Amino acid sequence: MAQFDLNLITTFVTLYETQSLTVTAERLFVTQPSISYGLGKLREQFDDPLFVRNSQGMQPTRLAAQLYVGFKQAAQCIEASVAEARKFEPSHSTRQFRLALSDLGEMALLPRLMERLNALAPNIELEIVPLEIDQVGTWLNDGHIDAAICSRTITGNGLAFKKRLSERYVCLLDEAHPRIHAELSMEQFLAEPHVLVTRTSGHGMAEDVLQQLGVKRRIKLRLPHFSVLPKVIPGTELLVILPSQIAESFCEMPLGKPLKILELPFDVPPFEVTLYWHSRSVQSTGLRWFFEQIQATLGEPHMA
Repeated sequence: MAQFDLNLITTFVTLYETQSLTVTAERLFVTQPSISYGLGKLREQFDDPLFVRNSQGMQPTRLAAQLYVGFKQAAQCIEASVAEARKFEPSHSTRQFRLALSDLGEMALLPRLMERLNALAPNIELEIVPLEIDQVGTWLNDGHIDAAICSRTITGNGLAFKKRLSERYVCLLDEAHPRIHAELSMEQFLAEPHVLVTRTSGHGMAEDVLQQLGVKRRIKLRLPHFSVLPKVIPGTELLVILPSQIAESFCEMPLGKPLKILELPFDVPPFEVTLYWHSRSVQSTGLRWFFEQIQATLGEPHMA
């Protein structure tokens, strides 16, 4: 093992996390044959296949799973040391940052965040990872993402956070709904068809309250994202629950059939939009700068 090539650690860690030779090559800016060659060297070093191809991709073996923990820690230590040693200069940096957002976050935050980053650091790269609320803690701990913005509480060792905005839920529907006018009763709410956006978006609080009340609404459509709603709701009898500021932005869109917002006929606690990161990230001047830009953007008006 004295001849072990330390560059292979990065190859191993990236391949373990992506489970794809192609994606690994793209992230490391090398050719796929280079990744295959590196995997061959790793297999030779450890006398184990390490990754076996199946329908899900390159699946790690038991030995690979054992190696990953130590290799990941080593990679993070090296990255942190290098980042700290180098002076981060936003105007010249070509660094990549990775942020987990829901589609609502993309709609409300991303345009203004990109405007800010383009002005201060025109050469950096930002990758948006679709938010999976149950994975955020693991992703931050593993270094798969640098930060996440969500409305649910995330727990985990070493996680840090800052609450940035209070929000509330409302009901969005077609302005010309045939049975619902200026107010929405519980009886009307339960009688009408609904759109339900899955919990992976991080917005399941209203559904939890309904379960506690022991009532069940009539689900007509299930969606993984909120962003398609302005094309789905107009001209229908569908109701949907979503954050108020996003609902307001939908109502301001130039739609053929306008939408309206009504208060929910039951109490749902307000929620906090929170920025999460891992506490070790503060060792990096680049990541500290990135978090500052996100917080500054979140602090601007019209954020949900």
